[in-house]
Amino acid sequence: MAGGKRGGQGGRGNKASSSRKGAQIGSGGNRRKALEGKGPTPRAEDRTGHPAARRAAAAVKRTQTQGAKARSAGSGTRTAPKVPYKANRQISELIAGRNSVVEALRADVPCTALFVAQNIDADDRVREAVMLANQRGIPLMEVTRQEVDRLTDGAIHQGVALQIPPYEYAHPDDLVVRATDASETPLIVALDGVTDPRNLGAVIRSAAAFGAHGVLVPERRSAGMTAGAWKTSAGAAARIQVAQAGNLTRTLEAYRKQGLLVVGLSARGTVNLSELEGAADPLVLVVGSEDKGLSRLVEQTCDITVRIPIAAKTESLNAGVATSIALYEVAQHRSRASRL
Repeated sequence: MAGGKRGGQGGRGNKASSSRKGAQIGSGGNRRKALEGKGPTPRAEDRTGHPAARRAAAAVKRTQTQGAKARSAGSGTRTAPKVPYKANRQISELIAGRNSVVEALRADVPCTALFVAQNIDADDRVREAVMLANQRGIPLMEVTRQEVDRLTDGAIHQGVALQIPPYEYAHPDDLVVRATDASETPLIVALDGVTDPRNLGAVIRSAAAFGAHGVLVPERRSAGMTAGAWKTSAGAAARIQVAQAGNLTRTLEAYRKQGLLVVGLSARGTVNLSELEGAADPLVLVVGSEDKGLSRLVEQTCDITVRIPIAAKTESLNAGVATSIALYEVAQHRSRASRL
């Protein structure tokens, strides 16, 4: 009896071990040999019928189609290499408050809608805002005060808000093309780390006054074309292009390859602004922020750095004032060169 019990336990043990995965005793390694010579598993892109393979094939087809279209465009296609650029993703802006709305409308800031809350006390500012909107053909939207609260995200609006559309930035190449089309020597102002929209507006105004062909701003850590910039430009933003660069350093390098002299305005400049040689040549004037100046990489990218001599007790000039002085000096150089 004892022997039979032990035999039964041994049988259950053998059955359990035979249900395990993997090679068993006595297989002779046949399973291992069956896997030899198969090679590495193919990539998903190389497997026929795999979704990744279909996507790869579609991408190749799109590339071939685009190449065929570009070749069929003929000699009219623009062949000059484009400088780095990333599309702007700015959203609409709302100006809130009666004074701010009237000032924006007086300055001809582009607008898409004027929102006025129902049953508000219409003073002179509200009446002027409505009149200016009607004259410019801007839609007048009468909504509830709660709707104006929602649109302005709780800002103090006094029942009036103005919608500003996203600014359509130019491509950096377009600034050079604008000068070429006008048979003029390119003059571009680039801003590095200028975050105050009022400074941007002042720079745009000076650029228009002294014949520059555009202003270049970085996509990040920089002021954009907001209502504040529009107002400070005093209408100049409607006459001069503002371009946006995904990477300012690479864009300046691309300008250099196109033959433009990159001049940085810096308190550490190697020469005085009045002694700048080459001001009459194709030129990019790079201006930094008042507190930090030019960033290290941007300053290293410049062909030359110039300084504005100022009294020792004055630490610095803001970007708008410094740009005006520098552009005036460049204009004087160019005027003298044209008379020679």
